[in-house]
Order: sequence, then C-alpha cells, then structure tokens
Amino acid sequence: MIKAGIFGDLQILVVGDVMLDRYWFGEVDRISPEAPVPVISVTDSEERLGGAANVASNISSLGARCTLLSVIGEDDAGANLNRLLNNSDIEAVLHREPHIKTTVKLRLISRNQQLLRADFDTRPGHEILSRCLDDFVARLKRAHVVVISDYAKGGLTHIKEMVTAARSENVPVLIDPKGSDFSQYYGATMITPNFIELQRVVGEIIDDRSLEEKALKLISELDLEYLLITQSQEGMSLVSRSGSVTHSPARAKEVYDVSGAGDTVIGAMALCHAAGLDDVEKLTIANTAAGIVVGKLGTATVSELELLKALNENES
Repeated sequence: MIKAGIFGDLQILVVGDVMLDRYWFGEVDRISPEAPVPVISVTDSEERLGGAANVASNISSLGARCTLLSVIGEDDAGANLNRLLNNSDIEAVLHREPHIKTTVKLRLISRNQQLLRADFDTRPGHEILSRCLDDFVARLKRAHVVVISDYAKGGLTHIKEMVTAARSENVPVLIDPKGSDFSQYYGATMITPNFIELQRVVGEIIDDRSLEEKALKLISELDLEYLLITQSQEGMSLVSRSGSVTHSPARAKEVYDVSGAGDTVIGAMALCHAAGLDDVEKLTIANTAAGIVVGKLGTATVSELELLKALNENES
C-alpha cells in the first residue's frame, strides 16, 4: 500500500469544465405565503472549487503537482475561482472569455440538507477552445497522466484531438464521462462512469455477469485499457482489457454528501495509475478516498494524511 510522499514526484494535467461551487447556509422555519416552498434565512455563505478544479484540488491535496487547463468568464465568479486557485498549489492556466459566464452551482443548505441547486453557465466559443487545445498539446510532455473532467458544459469540444495527442506521446488519459455518447472517448486509457451512466450506454445490467460482459464489450469498442464503474453503496468495480475484474466494497462510514465524489475518485485513480500501483491497490485507494469525502458536507477533498490513516484503519 502507499507510503507518505509516494505521489510527490508526479505531474498531472487536468483539463475540463471548471466551476465555482457556491453554498448558502441558513435556517428554515416557515413556508412562503407566496407559494408552498420553504423560506431559508441565509446566515452564511462559502465558495469552493468545483468540476475539473475540484479534481485538480484533490490531486494537489494528495501531494502531487497539478496543472489545470480550462476556460472561465470575465466575471465575479471567474475572479473568485481564480482567487481560490491562486491560494492553492495548483498551476492554473485559465483562458478568459468576456462573452460567457463562469459556470456556477449554487446550493442552498439548511441543517446539512440541500434544499435547492441552481446552475448558471454558458458555452465557450470555438476560438478560445482552440487556444486551449494548443496549450494542452504544449503541456503534454510534462505530464505523467492526463485527466479529462467532462461536465458537459461545452469546454471539451476537442476531446477527441486531446486523446489522440496524448496517445501519440504515450501519456495515459483518464476520463470522467458525461452523457450517453461515449464514442468521443475512444482510445482513452480509462473512463469512470457511475452505474447509471453506464446503463444509459450499454443497456440494462441485471447481475455481476451482465456487468462484466457489457463492460468488456465497451472496453473493446472504445479501445480502452480499463473501465471503472462506481456503484454508490455497492462500491466500485475495475474491469481491465485482459478480462480481470476487481471489486471493492463501499468504504464510507457515514454519507453526508456525494457532491464531487467522482472528482476524488478519478483524481486518486490517476495518481495510482501514474505511480504504477496494481489494480487492487488502485481500486482500494480510490474507493477509500471517496469514502472519506462523502462523509464531508459539499464539494470536498481528501488529504494524504487522511487517506493514509483510513487505509491503515482498513488494514487493521
């Protein structure tokens, strides 16, 4: 299993849809007279890194070096996102486009329960995405692994070209997918859909044998090396091109919030892959990291110290 500092020499390139996660906290003690909805009296607020920025934050908190490449707007949300990144150890390469709004997810929280989420976003233009592609290619040679975080916000128009470029440099590519068209991820090293996302692509999965068969078929069709399926309370399964299937049961002691858990999973998995760990170690570490963050409220990260402590507890 891992030791302290094992990820310290790794350089990870993260590209994808960044967002600002906003939280408004307050108490609900009445129903609105205008409509049958609760009224929240906001008493506090907080902003956190979201989307691909949260992936980068998780990688950095686990001790690796990380470069983040994305697009933001020339607005307050973009400035706040940039400020949060400047306060981290992440090398942020953010292209600013004045005609778009930085993606924001606003969550209203009362007594640790999410009442409402509101999303604000617009899709970036072709010209700025072409510049992002140029930056991506220029930074490939420095990366041990590429992580592509797809939140379907329009920042990954050139995802096929990115995968092709990474393969030409023999740099592994891990993708957190979105939508029902996985053909755009052809040639990736690993994709990490959850169980529901996978069923949208391969059809109904009725048992473990069905899961394995359909996973292997998808791996063959997309020329992948691995397919990692996250299954909520059922844990995770890692299927390889060779046909081996590794399963890890859920590790969470308590589940407060699953927001951003997929970001933690792919960040930890990218580090494990770059460090050359075996499949059991990869899955155990990614699953343990996810179990830690779902025990926290909102989009969160896991530190190297937290991960090592949890791994030691699990072993004993």
